[in-house]
Amino acid sequence: MKTLTSIPKTVDDYLEAHPPEIVQMMEELRSAIRKAAPKAEEIISYQIPTYKYKGALVHFAIFKNHCSFFGVDKNLLKSFSKELEPFDVKGTTIHFTLENPLPSSLTQKLVKERLKQNEARDEMKKPNKKSVKRS
Repeated sequence: MKTLTSIPKTVDDYLEAHPPEIVQMMEELRSAIRKAAPKAEEIISYQIPTYKYKGALVHFAIFKNHCSFFGVDKNLLKSFSKELEPFDVKGTTIHFTLENPLPSSLTQKLVKERLKQNEARDEMKKPNKKSVKRS
């Protein structure tokens, strides 16, 4: 484990600065995100791991007393409220711990729904194709 002394350039750099048991849990989260969104770009944004696909998709971060999964739409959180009951949900963020990790299956469901949201938003941005008049 290294100490995070500067802004990490990669997700691996970010994870290296944390205890192995936390890293293992976050690698499982990372793997679930990648499985659900294989085309998403993995970057560091706002100094935390971020996944982009047609815009920001999701982020995660490690804090002293919990970890966070960010960027999940409030309406989407309502749709998964039953599955999220064991977690502390604030705004668009899900807080979890080593003792109560975010399950990979739930992570994948959330990411897949976020993909759909980003794709729908992307479609709305495209200019309408003009109808071709036929004579």
